[in-house]
Amino acid sequence: MKKSIHPEYFPQAAVKCACGNSFKTGSTLKELDIEICSNCHPFYTGKQKLIDTAGMVDKFRSKVAKQVKASAERKGKKVKKAKSQAKKVAEDKK
Repeated sequence: MKKSIHPEYFPQAAVKCACGNSFKTGSTLKELDIEICSNCHPFYTGKQKLIDTAGMVDKFRSKVAKQVKASAERKGKKVKKAKSQAKKVAEDKK
């Protein structure tokens, strides 16, 4: 095995989770900051929770709201056709 090409191994690396849980494990990093561990992961806890670390859910909801608003304001072919037919019917009645 070649010397000086392998990273240093820390057998007692500290792992800190966002939920407050901390434990020791082996790693090439001295300290690890993680978002989800076995104490807070829905697969292990059986509780469904929304994990939104970067505001992705809010960003998605705002995109959907913009699309709904744009589609409500947009006048498609069917709306234009119905409007023109109503105008023709009104002219025929006169």
